[in-house]
This record gives sequence, structure tokens and C-alpha cells, in this order.
Amino acid sequence: MNKKIKNIVFLITGLVLLNILNQSFYKRFDLTKDKRYTLSETTKSIISKVDKNLFINIYLEGDFPSEFKRLQVETRQYLEELAAENTNIHIQFINPNNQREKLIKKGMMPSQLTVEEDGKLSEAIIFPWAEIDYNKKTTIISLLPTAIVASQDEQLQKAIENLEYSFSNAINSINQKKEKQVAILSGNGELEDIYLYSFLSEVSKKYKLAKFTLDSVATNPQKTLKDLTSFDLVIIAKPTQKFSSEEKFTLDQFIANGGKTLWMLDNVLADQDSLFNTGKMLAYPRDLNLTNLLFSYGVRINTNLVKDLYAAKIPVATGKVGNQTQFKNLDWFYHPLVNGNPNHAITKNNSPVRLQFTNQIDTLKNTIKKTPLLVSSLLTQKVGTPTIIELQSIADEPIETDYNSGKQLFAVLLEGDFKSAYKNRVKPFETSLFKENATNNKMIVIADGDIGKNQILKEKPHDLSTDKWTNEQFGNKDFLLNSVAYLLDDSGLIHLRNKTLQIRMLDKQKAFKERSYWQFLNVVLPLILLFSFGVVFNYLRKRKYS
Repeated sequence: MNKKIKNIVFLITGLVLLNILNQSFYKRFDLTKDKRYTLSETTKSIISKVDKNLFINIYLEGDFPSEFKRLQVETRQYLEELAAENTNIHIQFINPNNQREKLIKKGMMPSQLTVEEDGKLSEAIIFPWAEIDYNKKTTIISLLPTAIVASQDEQLQKAIENLEYSFSNAINSINQKKEKQVAILSGNGELEDIYLYSFLSEVSKKYKLAKFTLDSVATNPQKTLKDLTSFDLVIIAKPTQKFSSEEKFTLDQFIANGGKTLWMLDNVLADQDSLFNTGKMLAYPRDLNLTNLLFSYGVRINTNLVKDLYAAKIPVATGKVGNQTQFKNLDWFYHPLVNGNPNHAITKNNSPVRLQFTNQIDTLKNTIKKTPLLVSSLLTQKVGTPTIIELQSIADEPIETDYNSGKQLFAVLLEGDFKSAYKNRVKPFETSLFKENATNNKMIVIADGDIGKNQILKEKPHDLSTDKWTNEQFGNKDFLLNSVAYLLDDSGLIHLRNKTLQIRMLDKQKAFKERSYWQFLNVVLPLILLFSFGVVFNYLRKRKYS
């Protein structure tokens, strides 16, 4: 009896100790091959800074297509990992049906999906959005990518791959103590604010924006340089006037002092308004006096135009019916539609980018790392300038053999130690801020000044992602926003966009065709086996004891 009591005591003591250990040590194990539920060190660092209650509302609850249940499940499992890492994070899935108008007013636009069930197609509307509330600030997250994809299965895969980046980026932004400063350069005929509104209004949600003119260089260059170096990034959007030596030196020293730059340059003047008004235009080289500056960093923007058979469309008048002019959207080979580098965080999963009268970039050998970001198709043709471009040429049938110039580089990322273009040279003015080298700096050079230019519709800026005439969608805004994020990213957050997962999707056609077989295998066959076992068991039992 004493031995039994002793065993019971040992058992109870062991269970108590095991329970204490279980409460003290908490560990989740990710057994997936691609480690999709394992948080990156970047994400762990970001959420470790959340020191107050952070609420995440996800509008993926209710009755919606079965394949998007997968997105709900993956989102829930990922957010549970965040909540397990930091107990200040609270998640809630909400059915959006009773608050659709409220969500739309907040900027959460619904997605219309084509659903295939039992071989039949139907339409469904979902709200693939999440909302984060933290420290009296709110931000929203789209859970579906905007990239053009071949199928909903591919869209779903990209959405799941993008979960960690989307949530980590939003949490990092809403918890940022000090906003980084971005200067929009002016004074050299750059684009007016209204043409950059679509792009810059998104930038302003995350960073502090300010216009900065180089005009004061002429009167007080030292102060101008000192003021410019207080910014983290300078955006140069389609300058049209030549830079003076003092202005170039100011930009050079901004870079040498660690400043990041995003260049959007046109080295050829091509006035599209003149083309539409008169039917033709003269395209000729534009001298911005930046060639030797960019050359010192290892790039050269040429003064030829590039035509690409993979191009965006423009509306062209094709005739009249009564008093109504008839328009047709036709491919305009001077507007290349280019894909991004699929292996880089800036351009992965990005929709094709529309360029307009773009130039070709050459890269030169030096110690700076150069990563192509936007590259043409193989079917290109270089057009020397000056040249006359006629709108009526859009009707000419292209001869494919004429488009044999191969892939052309339109945008490049430069990373490394930048040497000043004025090292061992006479300087336009003396400054105590002069540096010969910038360590571990970054810049992006784009050979198209119009890449960030939005159209105007009814005297208001139109969305940069959509053409107001053709309704074609482009990845210009996402590309530029990703570029800004990459240049200003010190935490490595943007690299989470490179995450790749292998999501195994159900073959719907095969499943529908073989559904009777699988229904029999999974429902009827187990019942038959169970019934057979019962009959045989009962027969053997009777035989043994009869």
C-alpha cells in the first residue's frame, strides 16, 4: 500500500513539475520545408520595439471562396507567430459585410473575384485588408498584390509570400520615432508638384517631404550644401535646365556625405504634347551637364531613344462617325513596357513599368556594384537623335528583323563606396563639408524623367498606376515607392519582399473530373470496410463460441 501511495505521489509531483516547465518555457516549431512560419531577424527586431498594445483587425471572415480560405488560414497562422513573439500584439478577424461603406471610406477597396466551383463560374466580393491601430495611429494593409498575374492561384501565392513584408513594413512605419527626410529638388525645370502628386502623396505617408531649390547656390553655396545634407534622400524628377558647376558640386558632396539619390532623367527632349497637336515632333539631345558626374559613379545615359515591340498603348483618332471622333488604342513602340528584375526586392512581384521616350543606360567598370532594375525585351531598336517622330508611324506594320538591338538597360541600382567627382580637382567653392568618398552609399538612376509623372484628369492628378485613356495598369508607382523604401531602408526590411514559398494548389479541373472517385474513396469505401470487418468479426466470434 505504501509503495502505491509513493508511486502516486511521484506521479503527481512529476505532473506538477512538468506543468511548471510548460508554463515557463514556450516554443513553437516550424516543420515546413520552406520555413514559412519562421520569423526573420528583421521582423523580430521590429516587433520587439512594440511596447504598447497593438491591434490588428483582419477583414477575412465570413463566406468567401474556398481558395481564399487558404489566405485566411496563412494570415492567421503568421499573425499568431507575431502574437507569440510579442504579447502586446492582439489579432482579430472581422466579417466586413456589415461595414462595407465604412471600410471603403478608409481606403479599403473590395476585390471582385471569379470563382469556379463544380465546373461553374460565379462572382464574389471580398475585402482582403488589414488595419493596424497603435499609439493613436492607424494604417491599412492590402493583402492582395497589385502585380499582374496569370491566375488567381498565382495571385494567392504572391499574397502569401508578401505577408511578412506587408505586416512588418506597416508595424515599422507606424512605430517609427523619427521620420526620415526626403527633398524634392527644384530650380532646374523639374516636374511641377501636380504631376508628382500620385507618387509623392504616398511617400509623404511614411517620410517627411520638403522642396529644396538649388537657386541659393549662386549666392550662398556653403549654407545650401549644409542644408541639403540634413536630408536623407534627394529626388531629382526630370530636370530640363542645365546644372551649373556649383550645383553639381553640391549634389556630389551630398552624395559623398552619405545622402541617397533617386535620379529620373531625360537626356533627349521629346515633347509629346507637340506630337499629339501637330502629328509630329523633333526629338533632340538635352544637355543637363550631368554626364561627367554620373560617369564618375559608373553610369552613362545615352542620347538615343529606344523602341520596344513590347509596348504600352496610346489612343489614336482613327476616323469619325457623324460628329464623333473615333479612337483606338494602339501599341506605341516609343513607350516600352518593361519588366523588373525578378531577383531583386525592389522589382519582385511588380507589374510592368511604362516608360516614355526613354534612353539607354551604359554601365562602366569600377568598384561600385550595379544591379539592373528595369530592362527591355529582346525586340528593341535604337533611334539616334536628333530625329523627327511622326504619329502616323503607329499604323506601320513593324518589321521584326529591324528590332534586333537586344535587351536595353533603363534603370540601375548603384551600391558601394562612391568617390567624389571632384577628388583631386579644382572645386567650384570651398567647404568644410568636403569629403572624397562616401562609404556604403546607394543611388538609383532611371533614364526616363516621366516614370513618376501622373496624368491630369479634370484638373486633378490622376493615379500614376493607371492610364486615364486606355485604363491600362502599370507598376510605376509601386516601383518608385519600393525604390525609395530600399534607398532609405537601414533595417533590411525591403529584403523580405524576396521571400519565396511553394504553395501547392489543387488542380480544380482534375478534382471536378474525378470527384466521384474521390468521394467513393473517402466516404463510401471506409464504410464498406467497416461493415465488412463487423460481419467477419461477428462470424468468427459466433463460430468460436458456438
